Order: sequence, then structure tokens, then C-alpha cells
Amino acid sequence: MGCVCMKCRVKYEDPTILAAETCFNETEVKALYELFRQLSSSLVDDGYISKEEFLLGLFRNRNEQNLFANRMFRLFDANNDGFIGFGEFVRSLSIFHPDAPRSDKVAFAFQLYDIWQTGFIEPEEVKGILWTSLIGYYHDPLTSEVKEMILALLNESNLVLSNDVIDVIVDKTFKDADSNKDGKIDMKEWDEFVARNPILMKNMTIPHLMDLT
Repeated sequence: MGCVCMKCRVKYEDPTILAAETCFNETEVKALYELFRQLSSSLVDDGYISKEEFLLGLFRNRNEQNLFANRMFRLFDANNDGFIGFGEFVRSLSIFHPDAPRSDKVAFAFQLYDIWQTGFIEPEEVKGILWTSLIGYYHDPLTSEVKEMILALLNESNLVLSNDVIDVIVDKTFKDADSNKDGKIDMKEWDEFVARNPILMKNMTIPHLMDLT
């Protein structure tokens, strides 16, 4: 009950303010509200997007064990109250706008892949990055399922690689990014790494956000 009361105190944010703070104009912000309204009422019509609604609407499933989707939800939920408000929704989507600053995209991606929230990207987390770069989605980078899914993808493309080769790919990816060889990737190394490998940032831009109206 307390959670509901807290949510009721949050007011709908002015489209003019959101337009000034994001890559969207006021008309586009109003168009985004229609999308937000659909997502936020898909399970419970309370004016907020819950984690379950977020997973169902954007990832087409309600599997709360999906680590990638959970990380995305937590980044959209900027105030960590367990729900995504309209302002959070617009500001987060703005990062994916084609006109958003590269630095914002790089920082968001770094947070996304810093699964353990240590301020660094560590070797096991690189598996998630590699998987995302291959198909734009992954399940749980902390298990061997990552290798199995990569192998399945490659098999569909008639490219059969062994587990050992997948290990080599992961190790090489990490070593390439870890320029100071301290066993982890910091923000500066990450920025330099994605500059050399722009494909890793491909999923950080959604061209359709230019056509909201």
C-alpha cells in the first residue's frame, strides 16, 4: 500500500521539459506517451511500467531470469523504485536516439555490461558483450549456455566452431579491450575498445526513434 502511495505522488512530467532535456521534440514526447501508456497498462493500468510489463512489452516474454533484460530495466528505472515512470522512459529512450551524444551511448552500454556493478567489466561479462554483438541478445553470461547459444547460431549459418574456439574468441575480445592488462575493463578502456569495434554500439541506436510522429 505504501508503494502505491509513493507512486501517486509522482506527477506526469511536462512534455516541454522532457523535450528540452532529451533528443525528442515536444510532439515526439507526446507520441512516446502513447507507447508508454500501452506498455504501462498491459498488465496493470497504474501509469507505471513494472518489470513484468517491461519484459513482456520489449522482450516479448515475462522471464525474470533473463539477466540482460533485468539489467536494461534497472537502467531505465533511474530512481530504483521498481517501476519506470514516463520521465524515466523518455530520458532512457533518448540515449538510443540517432542524435544522442556518443558519450551517452558509450556510458549506458558500459553500465549495461557491468553486470556485477563493480565499475569495471570483467572477463565473464565479456561473454555477454560478445553474445550481444552477435545477435543483439543473450540469456545469462555467467553460464555455459552462452557458448551453446553462440554455437547454435553459428551452426545455423553453417559455421561450426568448437567450444575451444569460442573460448579463444572470448579471451581475445577481453585482452584486446584490457589495454592496461589489469584483468578488468574500465570506462576509458571501454571507450577506446568500442571506438575500434563500432559494431558493439550498433544496438545503442534505434533509427525508428526519428519517425515517432
